[in-house]
This record gives sequence, structure tokens and C-alpha cells, in this order.
Amino acid sequence: MLNISYNKLNQKVNLDQFKSYNKVFHDRHYAVLNKFIAAFALIAFIVLFLPWTQNVAGRGYLTTLTPDLRPQTIQSPIPGRIEKWFVREGDYVSKGDTILFISEIYTEYQDPKLVERTAQQREAKQRSVGSYQEKIMALDQQVNALLKERELKLSQARNYLLQSKLKVKSDSIDLEAARTNLTIAERQFNRTQTLQQEGYKAVTDVEEKRLKLQETQAKLISQENKLLSSKNEVLNAEMEIARIDAEYTDKISKARSEKFTAASSQFEAEAEVSKLENQESNYRIRSSQYYITAPNNGYINKAIKSGLGETIQSGEKLVQIMPTGYELAVETYIEPIDIPLIQIGEPVRVQFDGWPSIFFSGWPNASYGTFGGKVVAIETFISENGKFRVLIAPDPEDRPWPEKVRVGSGAYTIALLEDVPIWYEIWRQLNGFPPNYYIMDGSKGSETPVKGKS
Repeated sequence: MLNISYNKLNQKVNLDQFKSYNKVFHDRHYAVLNKFIAAFALIAFIVLFLPWTQNVAGRGYLTTLTPDLRPQTIQSPIPGRIEKWFVREGDYVSKGDTILFISEIYTEYQDPKLVERTAQQREAKQRSVGSYQEKIMALDQQVNALLKERELKLSQARNYLLQSKLKVKSDSIDLEAARTNLTIAERQFNRTQTLQQEGYKAVTDVEEKRLKLQETQAKLISQENKLLSSKNEVLNAEMEIARIDAEYTDKISKARSEKFTAASSQFEAEAEVSKLENQESNYRIRSSQYYITAPNNGYINKAIKSGLGETIQSGEKLVQIMPTGYELAVETYIEPIDIPLIQIGEPVRVQFDGWPSIFFSGWPNASYGTFGGKVVAIETFISENGKFRVLIAPDPEDRPWPEKVRVGSGAYTIALLEDVPIWYEIWRQLNGFPPNYYIMDGSKGSETPVKGKS
């Protein structure tokens, strides 16, 4: 140390000899400071008992209440090549207005008369189906004619069989008569021969009886042959019946087989007709998709594909359109810890980006530039950002939302819960406890406050 100063560090310095000390340090300064601290402490203590509205805050953006009126992109339903644009960015289009025209790029669809030729093929195949139907009807008539003819032939053969059986019976009776005559002739011959031996008859009488006996034997043999011939005719008649039945069964089976073949060909032709009708319908729909039209009334925001001759694929985005006539809504995201407190119909205050506002989260009535809303939908599954999506619609009992806000603008939302003292809210925030919330009693229309506990 250089010991330049005469004041020793190991000695107490007396400040009374300095003028600045005498001007600054007075008892009245301590009194003012003490009063200020006491007033501040009193004000802070009073503030702790002021009411504070608990809330659940979220950050989101403007959207539409119905999904069909949200901003969308028009996609190409088929692959093609851009040939002509009918609109420009910012143009207003009505539903069904043509936006652009695309041409075909696949060779199998480039025939300008593809639909007409497919229709001709379908009509030709349809006529083929009619021809098969006529053939089936003709075969049905042929089968019916064969059935009738078979019945007639069988009836004729059965009649012949019956006649043959009756003839066999008649021949059998004649045979019995011939046998009887033979017996009688033998008795007469024996009797005449005995009488001739006794001398009562002449030899000529014996010879006459012998001749008659031989004639009777001949008739018996002839009658036996006739009976056998009649039985043979019965067998032939039975064989004829079986032959007729087999012959016509074969003819009828062949006709029915041809009928089933024609029916199978008819079914194949009908399948071809259905296939050609499907192709024709697909070609008609595909040809109508060359013109890209507006799905809703709205404004053309951006042409994603531009220029002429540019090739596009199926499902590729072509243009963005913003529908009109929509109802605004706010899509906000809430932390999972706060999602049990949000209920359908919960009042929400909304602050739009770019819209002047003075906002006090704990005193919504003192806020300026905020708008009222109500919760209309709560997502049941967590989003990719780790929060739950909540949809908020305008509150009809509050003032309307500004017309100048646009879909896609940011929004800050605060769901209003219970009014509590500020000290309780500070204590809750420090301890990480959930806010107080209401359980809605729908039967009486009342609200029962329930304290959140950890």
C-alpha cells in the first residue's frame, strides 16, 4: 500500500465533517420511506383480496364453423395436361364455374369417340343377349314338342303291347280248345278202332277218325306256334316302348343341353354387357372430369399449378379456393391439464391478431377490444402438438365479431372460470393446483362451483 490518504483504514471515519452527509442523512427521509413502504404494503394487501377471474388460455387461429366452407385445394381427379385457364387469382367463382381444362395423356383414352364406340359395343352385345334368349325359347319349344311326341309314341306302343297281350290270351284259349279237340279226336279214334275190331264199324270209319285226329294234332301244333308268335309280339312291344323312351330321352337331353349352353352364353353376354356399361359410364365420367369446376362459391386464392402444357397426376393440387358465406370460428389448443375444465357452452373471450385491444386476463369486464365466444366442440384425442383442439363459435348474446378478420388469422382465447381472490390465485399458481371450475346442472340450469384440489 502507498498510504497516500491520511485516513487510516483501521480507524473509524467520522462523516459529520462532510457537507454532503449533513445534507442527505436526516430523520425526515426515513419517515417518508417508511410511510411509502407502509402504504405500498397496505395497497398490496388490499389488492390480494380483489376478485380475480380464473381462466384457461389458449392460442389458435380463425377458421370456419362448418368443414365444407373452410379453405380448400382443388385437386385433379385424373392425370392430364393443362390446356386452358378460365380464371385468375382473386377472381370470384360460383359453384360449378369452370376453372381450367385439362386434356388426356393416356393413349387408351385419347379416342374422341371412345364413349360412342363403347356404346355401340354394348348395344351389339345386348343384341347377342336377345339372340340367346330367342334360342333358349326355341329350345324350350323343341323340348316340349319332343315330350309330347314321346307321350304319343309311348301311348301307341302301349296300345300295341296291350293288343299283343290280348292276342296271347286269345291264342291261349284257342290252344286250350285245340287240346280239347285233340282229346276228343283221340277218344273218337280209339272208340271207332275198338268198334271196328269188334266188327261194328267199317275200316273206312277208322280211317276217317284217324285223318280227323291227325288234322286236330296239326291244328294244335299250329295253335302253339301262333301262341309263341303272340308272346314274341308282346316282347317286341315291350322292347319298342323301351326303345322309344330311350330315343326321346336322348333327344330331349340333347335339346336341354343345348339350352343350358345357350343360357351359359347368355349369362356371359350379360356379364359383358354389364362390363361395357361400366366402361361406358366410366368413360363418360372421365370425359366430364376434363373440366375442373368450383365446388363452392368463393375466391381463387392461389394457382398452385400454372402455365399451359404442364402434366399433372391424379390427386395433385391445382388451385386454392376460399369459400364465401361461412361462419367464423376459432380453433384453439388447450393444455391437457386444463382440458377437463372446458365444457361445451363455456364462455370464452377472444382477442384477434391485428385488432387493437387492451386485455386484462383477470378482469375481463375491464378489457377492451375482446369478443365473446362459446365452446361448441372439444377434440377427444390429443393433437400432434401435444394439446387438445377446441372449436369456439361467436356468442350470439355478445357483440358480433369484426368483419375484417380473415380465416387463418391468429387468435388468443381465454376461457372464463370462477371468480376468486387474487391471493388464492397466486397461491394456486405457486403450488401448481388446477383452477376452480363449474359443473353445469342441466336439469335446473344452475351452476355449482367446485374447488379444484391436488
